[in-house]
Amino acid sequence: MKTLIIKSAILVLVIVLSACNNETSEIKENVTSTDEHLYFGYKLPGLTPEVFIPKKSASQDWTLGNADALDIQEFYFTYTGNNPFEPAVVVYKQGGNSYKTNKYSFRHRGSKNNNILYSRHNYIERTVSGWSKMKSLGAMFDRDDWGIMVLSVSDKGTIVFDDYKNNDVIRMSRIVDGKREAPKLLGKQINSGKWTAHPFIAPDESFLIWGSEREDGYGRSDNYISFKQQDGSWGPAVNMGDKINSELVENGAFLTPDGKYLLFSRSEEKVREDGSIYWESTKYWVDAKIIEALRSKK
Repeated sequence: MKTLIIKSAILVLVIVLSACNNETSEIKENVTSTDEHLYFGYKLPGLTPEVFIPKKSASQDWTLGNADALDIQEFYFTYTGNNPFEPAVVVYKQGGNSYKTNKYSFRHRGSKNNNILYSRHNYIERTVSGWSKMKSLGAMFDRDDWGIMVLSVSDKGTIVFDDYKNNDVIRMSRIVDGKREAPKLLGKQINSGKWTAHPFIAPDESFLIWGSEREDGYGRSDNYISFKQQDGSWGPAVNMGDKINSELVENGAFLTPDGKYLLFSRSEEKVREDGSIYWESTKYWVDAKIIEALRSKK
């Protein structure tokens, strides 16, 4: 009976994902593939950030990854659409009477290696039969005294992550001589201000972007960038400017997989009629060339 209930729940989830199919098909009919100004069906932004309004996901954009050998303890859906804000894989793992979800996305990966996706302190690998079960990054990361919220990985395998249990700081772990180093706390040029979080390391490790609340900022949180110096050290933090930042909360910046566009979130704290507080977030994207304009300020 328990197995029947779980499989029924999975079927319901597939049906829900299919509900948007007709509407999305109509959208695609209105998008001409010959329009050189379109990117994944979206109008390209310039050097001024524009609001990113994602199209609704259709059932064909999500595929049940282990349909042939469905494990009711853990199953997953893979995303094949063109919304860079969507997670690449969503894993559902049974925990008690419900399922817990882990989202593995391009933002956490940051690397060109499409066969490994990271999320917080674990990862999954692509195999001949689909995505593997969740694997731990190891004892160096799986610690009770650390709290990993966002993790990013370079092409060289360097991992950067924020630690929300220790005053919101950013740590880094490199691979040296084929062995992974224990994560180290980055210097004051990165870990300064009221808090520091949401890191993204460039695939080639030429720069690091993160969110921080500092005295020289525009609001409660701004996106900052640091460029790697010739000696391998990280340069001073550079506020990404009033085109990217505002009096609101900006963070969560990352590049699209092709490196052409920078995406980030702008959030605002709001109050309901009953006095409770909630956050409303808007997605933005901008031409990644804006990063090059900031190099002169490093």
